Amino acid sequence: MSLAKRRQRHGIHSLRGGLTLANVGLLAVGIVVAATVSIMGMRLYLLDQVDSELLKTRTSLAGSGLTLRGIDSLAALSVVRDQIAPAKSDPTPHSIYAFVDAKGNALAVLEVTPTEAQRELATAVHDPRTLVADLGPHGITLHGASYRVTATRLADGTYVLLASSTELLHEGIAKALKLDFAVGALLLALLCCLTMYSVRRQLRPLEDMVETSSAIAEGDLTRRVPSSQHPTEEVEQLRLALNSMLHQVETAYRTRERSAAQLRRFVADASHELRTPLAAIRGYLQLYEKGMLREPGERRRAWDRMHGEVDRMGRLVDELLLLARLDQRPEIRFRNVDVSRLVRDAAEDLRAQQPGRPVVVAAEGAVLVRADESGLRQVLGNLLANVRTYTPAEAGVTLGVERSDGVVRVCVADEGPGLAEEDAARIFDRFFRVGSAEGSGLGMAIVQGVVEAHGGEVGVRTAPGEGLAVTVTLPSA
Repeated sequence: MSLAKRRQRHGIHSLRGGLTLANVGLLAVGIVVAATVSIMGMRLYLLDQVDSELLKTRTSLAGSGLTLRGIDSLAALSVVRDQIAPAKSDPTPHSIYAFVDAKGNALAVLEVTPTEAQRELATAVHDPRTLVADLGPHGITLHGASYRVTATRLADGTYVLLASSTELLHEGIAKALKLDFAVGALLLALLCCLTMYSVRRQLRPLEDMVETSSAIAEGDLTRRVPSSQHPTEEVEQLRLALNSMLHQVETAYRTRERSAAQLRRFVADASHELRTPLAAIRGYLQLYEKGMLREPGERRRAWDRMHGEVDRMGRLVDELLLLARLDQRPEIRFRNVDVSRLVRDAAEDLRAQQPGRPVVVAAEGAVLVRADESGLRQVLGNLLANVRTYTPAEAGVTLGVERSDGVVRVCVADEGPGLAEEDAARIFDRFFRVGSAEGSGLGMAIVQGVVEAHGGEVGVRTAPGEGLAVTVTLPSA
């Protein structure tokens, strides 16, 4: 599946869908809880208001000392008459006042027959004495409508039932509940959109990481995760760590490819170098086998040539073994070594081998380094062997030692023809030789390997006609 198709599939099982569902679910629970608490609080408050009005009326009647006959006299007033005996028969009036006896039977006031609502109230109450004894009103249902009812006892023993409808209260609560759910649904939809936008923006770096990883898996090792405009701290840390890992992977891959290429070239060059002396030895043996070397001088010359080729192969194999050991990072036994003494000894050897070559030595006093003495002698020997091989016998050589900034620098500079830029770039390659020069081409590779095994480095400064200067830098003791 392509990356574009994978991006289009953001279902509930994706991180984006999961975060969106979690946020929406939490808000939905919060809205439900808040709506429930607010509706319950509002209901309790409104019921308390209704109960307070009923209790206030009950207290007024109980303390007035009125009797049923007295109420008959007062009922002549139109206002009181409308409350006690409504002109129109409404099965569910807002307020109901009913007069009952001790048995709960509805009584007539002003010779007006009790209404259906008053009789229904008297029937629903059963025993008015329990209402008088209770401190607060009770809830009842009349004709499908909810009421709060209480009672009081008049001076002559008549009971008055006081009921107030709560239908308006429930209708208000229902409207408030619908409004809460409508606003909640709007908030949920808004939160869903904002969450999806925010999560998509925050997860964009992760999608970039997936895209980068896919590109690297397809072979593009140079890809890196780009930085977003407003990254979070955790995502930015992940991006930096991933880019660092990708850099290490690319470096390791390039190193492996370079090592594989060097190994292939090394095997090919070694095979070529070994094939030449083997071919020479085989040729002389075939001449001897066929009896073509009849003269003692010819046999002696062939014998010397074969010995020379054998020595050449021996030196080549020794150098290859040394390079192989250096590649395996051998454990070197370090001790304090006087580099100035080694440089002076190497200069004396060069003067003995080529008495006519001008040699200048700038190595006075003792300069100590922590190193393997035999390895440093081989480094100096290989550098001077290059001087003997690639420079004229009359070209001067300068050997110098200096200490500065905690390091020791050993420089071998000649006044020979120097090297071109492309040849200088390959001077440390194995089996590299300039032109048709003799030798195995492993000397400078051995120099570099030994110096790096000591924790140092080798630098070259050269140009055509300006000679060659090789500087070996080692940690000071």
